[in-house]
Amino acid sequence: MNKSELILKLRTLPQQIDNLTKDLSKADLATVYMFKDDGSPEWTVAQNVHHLADSHMNSYIGFKMLLSENHPTILAYDEDAWATHPESKSADIAASLTLLQSLHERWAMMFENLSGDQWKRTGHHPTGGDFSLEDQFKSYVQHGEDHVDQIRRTLAARD
Repeated sequence: MNKSELILKLRTLPQQIDNLTKDLSKADLATVYMFKDDGSPEWTVAQNVHHLADSHMNSYIGFKMLLSENHPTILAYDEDAWATHPESKSADIAASLTLLQSLHERWAMMFENLSGDQWKRTGHHPTGGDFSLEDQFKSYVQHGEDHVDQIRRTLAARD
């Protein structure tokens, strides 16, 4: 998949999430419908939406650092811990959807205007090691798609 197609996927992710969630009740958004093999709960639909906002904000800042600093270390965070905070468990996903829409619009504009050399810039992640901006970009497009899939599987499990 070329960069233009990837940018389009990034730009349209918030609308995909909105389409999947717009007709859901608060119970649908906040109920655990799936469990891991060890019996612990998978994230709710709402937790997935809030996580995308948290994760993609964090990543956007990381991309800005990659473009502004020489081989920066990008901060890691405990996404499972973040998903337990009250605002991350809330069935009210409106703010996270609005944030995702604005963030992804800015993010897409950033990627549309990168030079060839900027795509090759590198950084370091404490748990993932060294990476290029281009690899990280592809990873976050896939990250969004993975959570769309997780939301779909969660909704299928409720039936």
